Amino acid sequence: MPTIRKNASASRYEIHLDDGTLAGFADYRISGSRVELPHTVVEPQYSGQGLAAQLVEYALADIQAGGQCVMPTCSYVAAFIARKSQWKALVCQD
Repeated sequence: MPTIRKNASASRYEIHLDDGTLAGFADYRISGSRVELPHTVVEPQYSGQGLAAQLVEYALADIQAGGQCVMPTCSYVAAFIARKSQWKALVCQD
């Protein structure tokens, strides 16, 4: 079972495998109550395992728990939110 955590010092969410290997990350930028998710990466050797979805789900839940809204500038995050209606209300309204 992968471990997901927020690495505030690197401004990213990270997903680690059981052996501690960093399998992927999602960068974030905070501006007031807005959190931009501009970039999501899963290392090629770990693709197709649902890690990016777990990572983004964790990031969105963390943003929601913090009372913030999300700016999904990463195409993967935007597509994820479009597929998961429960997260659409979290998108910042301009």
